[in-house]
Amino acid sequence: MDIPLIAGTVSTVVFAVSNLPMLGKALRTRDVSSYSLPSLVMINAANAVYSLYVFSLPVGPIWALHTFYVVSCAIMLVLCLAQRRAALDGPHPGDVSLSRRRDRADDRSRGVRAWWGGLRLGRAAR
Repeated sequence: MDIPLIAGTVSTVVFAVSNLPMLGKALRTRDVSSYSLPSLVMINAANAVYSLYVFSLPVGPIWALHTFYVVSCAIMLVLCLAQRRAALDGPHPGDVSLSRRRDRADDRSRGVRAWWGGLRLGRAAR
């Protein structure tokens, strides 16, 4: 029984599973506004350099762990860049979230107009 190999495999699985909720939420919502772009760029650059070391080692759990980490950080960087670009381009007419915001704003303004109209007529809208 090779204890270091077992420990490496278990820690790789635990690390990967612990990152799946964060990665899943980022992929599902496409909202990575809380992540720092400079930090993601530096992490990806460091991963590229560290890959030179990791992939010079014999194949083992560290390859799987590092590959998962490289891919997940790259996905986060791509999502962050896409979100920043979309923010610079402005909202698109077909954007579902924009149309939902408009619907809620319309609902609120209708409610305010109804309340204000009732107030002008001398009766409070109930």
